[in-house]
Amino acid sequence: MTVHFIGAGPGAADLITLRGARTLARCEVCLYAGSLVPRELLDECPPGARLIDTADLNLDQITAELVRAHEEGKDVARLHSGDPSVFSAVAEQMRRLDAAGVPYEVVPGVPAFAAAAAALKRELTVPTVGQTVVLTRIAQQATPMPEGEDLATLGRSRALLVLHLAARYVDRVVAELLPHYGADCPAAVVAMASRPDELVLRGTLSDIADQVKAAGVVRTAVIMVGRTLGASQFRDSHLYSTERERGCAAGTGGAEQAG
Repeated sequence: MTVHFIGAGPGAADLITLRGARTLARCEVCLYAGSLVPRELLDECPPGARLIDTADLNLDQITAELVRAHEEGKDVARLHSGDPSVFSAVAEQMRRLDAAGVPYEVVPGVPAFAAAAAALKRELTVPTVGQTVVLTRIAQQATPMPEGEDLATLGRSRALLVLHLAARYVDRVVAELLPHYGADCPAAVVAMASRPDELVLRGTLSDIADQVKAAGVVRTAVIMVGRTLGASQFRDSHLYSTERERGCAAGTGGAEQAG
């Protein structure tokens, strides 16, 4: 039997992937983050499934439940918000399962930053304006950031920055990015992305902090800062250019590549 780490998506119950929903439907045990995962998703579990809210459990207790289900011969779903590849604390769970000899797989989900971009109706990579997206957070009441990954350092790239877990500290975010991006740099905050109570704030580094505080946003939000958020004049992508050679070029397999 297997542990399935499943990305539940950013909030809307119908944004789980088809594979995720199908996997969930055959798991007799489901561990889920109660404060983040929509309750409607639990309806996908089979009748009589053991449902465990991990909100008040520590890592060892969570691992014990995963191992217990495995030993009982039951497939178990570990339902995480967003996508397991980003800020999900999946790595330490995998490490413990490896030590226990318990097999697992990962089912990707729609990440919060993608849902935020959809709410903003923005492509985050725009030709000639910005082709790099940096996903990060700040160290406040959490694990320290590795050397060289502080905002002052990352800001020197002037790439589009996407900050998770930072809305409560928006003043600090703005102060550290202003020297690199400038007060007129477009900025946005999307709270509760894809949910019925979704909130979208648009502005610049000069006013976004005041908007966030006025709206009372302190959690479940993504902050974005970068020129691509306001880009309107830019060259069309080479992908569909009339100057681009069509057909299956040697060595490319005919794959579409933007740029």
